[in-house]
Amino acid sequence: MLVQAGQGRSGAAHVVVMGNEKGGSGKSTAALHIAVALLKAGQRVATIDLDSRQQSFTHYINNRSAWARRTGLSLELPVHSCIKLGETMQIAENENSEFQQFAEAVSAVERTFDFIVIDTPGTDSYLMRLAHSMADTLVTPINDSFLDFDVLGTVDPATYAVTGISHYAEMVRDTRRKRRQLDGATTDWIVVRNRLSMLGSRNKQLVADGLKELSLQLGFRAIDGLAERVVYREFFPRGLTALDDIDEATLGTRPSLGHVTAREEVTSLLRQLKLPLDERGRRRAANRAEWFAQVDKPLELHDILA
Repeated sequence: MLVQAGQGRSGAAHVVVMGNEKGGSGKSTAALHIAVALLKAGQRVATIDLDSRQQSFTHYINNRSAWARRTGLSLELPVHSCIKLGETMQIAENENSEFQQFAEAVSAVERTFDFIVIDTPGTDSYLMRLAHSMADTLVTPINDSFLDFDVLGTVDPATYAVTGISHYAEMVRDTRRKRRQLDGATTDWIVVRNRLSMLGSRNKQLVADGLKELSLQLGFRAIDGLAERVVYREFFPRGLTALDDIDEATLGTRPSLGHVTAREEVTSLLRQLKLPLDERGRRRAANRAEWFAQVDKPLELHDILA
């Protein structure tokens, strides 16, 4: 089932994969914001953390659960699984153990949930590649610099023109090609520019130009993501997102303009992802119908803020 990812996926959950071979790009932050947005829109959401060592996504969700218990707040939580790291001296045994956990986690939710959000480690591995091959939507966050651009492609040091495709981008292109050959399905690949400077700069424009050139070769969409804001770092210990109620009871502190701006920024990101909403979610959230524009359309600003 998993080895032949995508085969017979009619009626299966829409798989959103967060992928980047470089750490510190904001994968876990974006993953939880996407999961919470979908939950608020009445969707049934399962999440899987493949980063067995760091487990940032798992810690974020655990923090959210703990804060909800401590405050009595009703915070949306996905059904979550974390793949445990193999602990034997044999690499093959460890990989088999991790694969079996992943297979069981996906099998348990793929036919009964609307979305599966998977966070992957910042290293190349069999499970990471397998998750990419299953992706209906692949989200690759990168920090807005040529240091992070290098995960996708190389540039000429004098002209900054794209000169080649990097290892990770080659891997994604290969898995997308195999997916099309297997079941005819396509993966919507979205590169999200995080830690954007709020001021215009030469570097910002050069990175944008490089991504535009590379997107034509690789077939991804490049969109603006999250700026460098203190509030995102403050959210993590409490497991909060910019989509939660912005008040003192939820935040544990008085809200600021930064919280409001972060919410606007996140809703803009979600709108650009164009994730499809399931009709059953509309019925489950009928009392909050204003959250939806219409089925199979991207989440709109008023969908989240309602």
